[in-house]
Amino acid sequence: MKKYLVYPFSVVFILFIQNAFAQTSSSPIGFTGDHGEQQLLLEKQFDTALQTKDIDSWMKRISAYPHHVGSLYDKANALFIDSLFKSWGYETQIDTYYVLFPTPKIRQLELVSPTKYQAVLMEKIIPDDPYTAQTKLQLPPYNAYSADGDVTADLVYVNYGIPEDYKRLEEMGVSVKGKIVIVKYGHSWRGIKPRLAYEHGAVGCIIYSDPADNGYGAGDVYPEGAYKNAYAVQRGSVMNITIHPGDPLTPGYGATKDAKRLNIHETGVIKKIPVLPISYHDAQPLLAALGGPVAPGTWVGGLPVTYHVGPGPAKVHLKLAFNWDTKPVYDVIATLKGSEYPDEWILRGNHEDAWVNGASDPVSGLVSELSEAKSIGDLIKNGWKPKRTIKYCVWDGEEPGLLGSTEWVEDHTKELKEHAVAYINSDNNERGFLYVGGSHTLEKFFTQVAFSVKDPEKGISVGQRRLDAASLKEGKPVTDFHIDALGSGSDYTPFLQHLGIASMDLGFGGEGEGGEYHTDYDDYIDFTRFKDPGFHYEKALAEVAGISVLRLANADILPFDFTHFYKTVDGYVNEVQQLANTMREKTQFQNQMIKDSIYEKVEDPLKTFVVPEKQTAIPFFNFAPLQNAMITLQQSADAYANMFKTLEEHPDENAIRKINNMVYKSEQYLISAEGLPGRPWYKHLIYAPGFYTGYGVKTIPGVREAIEQRQFDEVDPQIELLSKTLLDFSNYVKRMVKEKK
Repeated sequence: MKKYLVYPFSVVFILFIQNAFAQTSSSPIGFTGDHGEQQLLLEKQFDTALQTKDIDSWMKRISAYPHHVGSLYDKANALFIDSLFKSWGYETQIDTYYVLFPTPKIRQLELVSPTKYQAVLMEKIIPDDPYTAQTKLQLPPYNAYSADGDVTADLVYVNYGIPEDYKRLEEMGVSVKGKIVIVKYGHSWRGIKPRLAYEHGAVGCIIYSDPADNGYGAGDVYPEGAYKNAYAVQRGSVMNITIHPGDPLTPGYGATKDAKRLNIHETGVIKKIPVLPISYHDAQPLLAALGGPVAPGTWVGGLPVTYHVGPGPAKVHLKLAFNWDTKPVYDVIATLKGSEYPDEWILRGNHEDAWVNGASDPVSGLVSELSEAKSIGDLIKNGWKPKRTIKYCVWDGEEPGLLGSTEWVEDHTKELKEHAVAYINSDNNERGFLYVGGSHTLEKFFTQVAFSVKDPEKGISVGQRRLDAASLKEGKPVTDFHIDALGSGSDYTPFLQHLGIASMDLGFGGEGEGGEYHTDYDDYIDFTRFKDPGFHYEKALAEVAGISVLRLANADILPFDFTHFYKTVDGYVNEVQQLANTMREKTQFQNQMIKDSIYEKVEDPLKTFVVPEKQTAIPFFNFAPLQNAMITLQQSADAYANMFKTLEEHPDENAIRKINNMVYKSEQYLISAEGLPGRPWYKHLIYAPGFYTGYGVKTIPGVREAIEQRQFDEVDPQIELLSKTLLDFSNYVKRMVKEKK
């Protein structure tokens, strides 16, 4: 049983009252006069029309068969979803793109010495789960955009395969050069693992899910429980999406039928070595055959073997070959034209494609999107019209590398820069606590939305429940609701980080955890048993996202806020300054220990330990331009907040129209034309996926990663670039304030 810290009633009550006043108001942000009351009545009508029986029916229909890119059911789903939108009164179109999508032709893995073992490489059919028997329609376990390869080499165990693990191997005197590595899923995005293996000289990479993390070490396994059984395998793409997502052969422009394409060997996003995911059933014989040093204690997993790192005597043969085919992806775009501001677009999206049946990922998020779209369609039929145009988007090809959304964004760049107000994304969803990440210019707006929707299990708002959970975790009252920064891993990426369109990513989670992710077992039966029985949190997601869409579509004044943005970025600036100081002190300390032979005096003489080499001292960087830019940003944010409040209380229609037409383009001033160093597709200077984290975000990435990766010559130029960008952003905000006068 988990132990939770419980506050006395009086403290909890005070927290609730404080937050109730702090986070809610009588009228939604950006509505003037009695428009706020009208909006709240509209939202009640919207909420009443949401039906869990619809959600249940659509999930069963869409996840009935495997629907990966290029499959017959993938296209059937696109046509079905298009027909739903049409029936609800939307204008629809299906935009088709043609993308490189490899599928496995040969998959072989065998232990050739000191013993023999032929890997199964297949998942077990569950008798009580007929979806798992659709083997002829399924893609088998594989990693898309692995290289073809036929290699035989000694095996080395590299834990999670993150940079710190390779440093530890170096200290142990173990090299992976010319070897095949076996690495656990977790602690970084899967595509980072073979990239680091290749950079350290490995010739192949095997990835498995350890039972300590996601199998019987975490809970009962499927079908008795929700976690990975011995044969379950996490599929997934290993495309270098931190360089760019989307079709590998058409970087930066839409993969239309006649688009010019790179040669497959010219792209920088396909892996250089063969990569294969396996089950922990197949991993156990390989790990048991390893010799060499015993793995560090923190590397030990849940299998009943002594974990060694190698190399050898385990030697494995890995052979992979792929069909490198071009396949169509189908994006469904459904539009409700705005009555007053038709050229201002509110975009809402979720993907449809899955690795297998995909009830959780992505259909759980998709059916919530469909539910809110139907409910808004009912409002239209009853005579209501949105002020701004609403576009509901259902993306294809997300799983291999955000293919459908990226190609659509690249194909519609000019229109989106001119018309897109905001993009709201969701993906997989389950019981639990509200998650939201996104642009901090929308943090104040979304905070109010979060306190407008009730949690289906607890009856308090989903925002309040999240704060209460944070208070229990921290052991002290947490009264400020914050949204997270976004890295990558879903379809918001091209909108936010390529074009600079304010974006949010929403979902619930934490109480429906399991091991179905990207396996054969992610199906309707698993979902309705373990993820969200009754579809209550599917409806809750539809409420949160739908209210966000409606408020953005109807707001008199678009609810962007720069005070929250300033405070957030100021925190990031302080972090990178502290990062530089901490690394400087740590480097000085370690170099002194090397000089004084402390390692030799401390380390076990019976174990191999290679003393690390001295590192270059970290210079002092010039953060003054950035600090000055932050002062200007604070001043402009405060001025805008005062102007916004005045317009809410004393509306000036002419000023509001001018400001609305400008404010949603403000995020575009946070992108750089030249993009980030080494990956120019990523242009946002505040948020990006980490080069060595993948999905995980790096904030003010140009500066932060230059420090972390010890590329010291780049730090001051990146500070200058960020400072200028923030000054340009601040001046744009000041221009909006002047429009009011």
